[in-house]
Formats: sequence, C-alpha cells, structure tokens
Amino acid sequence: MSKISVRKFKDQSNIEIIESFMKSNNGYVTSKIVTDLGIHRMYLNIMCEKGIIEKVGKGIYIDPKKYEDSYYIFSLENANIIFSHMTALYFYSLSIKAPSSDYDITVWNKYHNPKIKKHNIFYVSKDIYNLGLTEVETPAGNKVKAYDMERCICDIIRSKKRMDIEHIKYSIKEYLKRKDKDLIKLSDYAEKMAIKEEVMDFVSIMYE
Repeated sequence: MSKISVRKFKDQSNIEIIESFMKSNNGYVTSKIVTDLGIHRMYLNIMCEKGIIEKVGKGIYIDPKKYEDSYYIFSLENANIIFSHMTALYFYSLSIKAPSSDYDITVWNKYHNPKIKKHNIFYVSKDIYNLGLTEVETPAGNKVKAYDMERCICDIIRSKKRMDIEHIKYSIKEYLKRKDKDLIKLSDYAEKMAIKEEVMDFVSIMYE
C-alpha cells in the first residue's frame, strides 16, 4: 500500500472516530475533546474543508445539519459561568420572560471575563457559588450548568431589585404548582444564603 493511500485510510479512520463521538454528543465536538481522543486537531480543519463540520465558536464545532444551540455554545466558551435566575427558570418552564441573547448568569466574586460583560451577571461568594449547581437540558437537548429550581427561586427573591416583580411572582406561583418542588431544600438554601425570612415570607404570600 502506498504512503498516500495509508495516509488517506488513517485520515478517514480518525474522521470516523470524531463523527462517532459527535453522534453521541448531539452533533457537537470541541478541539479539547479531539485532543483527549488522541487525535491531532488538524483533522478538525480537514473536516471543515470537506464541509463535514462547521466552526461555531473558539474550538467548538457542529454538524451542519444540527441546530445551533446558543446556550450550549456559550457554556462551552465560558466554563466558569452558571445559568441562573430567569434564564435557568426558563429551562424549567418556570419563567414568563421570553428568551433573549442577554443571559442571567452567575460567577464568583472577583471573576473577570470581558466576553460575558453584555450579559446579566450576578456575583456571589465562593461559599454559595456551587449551592444548587446541577445540569439541565436546553430546549435543543444539550446539557449545561445551571442552578436547580430552589436555588433559582432564592436568587430571584434575593435579586428582586434587578428583576421584574411580575416575573418573580409568576415563577414562584408556577414553582409552587410543581409536584417535584422541594420546600425543605428551598428553606435550607435560603438559610445558607442568609435570606430565609425573606424567602419564606414571599413564598407564603404566593401560597395564598
């Protein structure tokens, strides 16, 4: 077998590995993942040239036939952000606020990233940064880091001066209708965030 045909076979083999991963990852792959797979990143360039994938962010690629998920791409580009407040509540179908390109996100105090400054940034101390952290699916079916429902309810009450009061009321009322709500967890989070009385008063009013 000639050197050219051997190289072609190897290229195809690596491309097939990347394509196989993308099928299991809703059509996405990153340059970091390709490196972790032991494949040179040049194969991503080859695949772009062949039209097999498209670059949608720094080191982020997608199958052209797939829907471009802005939430997922943003989370891949900014690993330290957590979707929170109304944006996270939207993932749980608990927000009346229409989705927009300005996300509600939380980071820890002193974290600085000019790429996220156009968004609604909430800064918290590191002791509550991971409180209620989970993974949730975006409408496109990709998993991103976000706070759970109870943490989000605490957050919108805590940040009510920056939120629309009618949006807050709607989210709390809808949360209280949920069979999977956890009021014990809500109370525990509120206590850890030093807003227990405020949260419990707000929730009591919405129960009436």
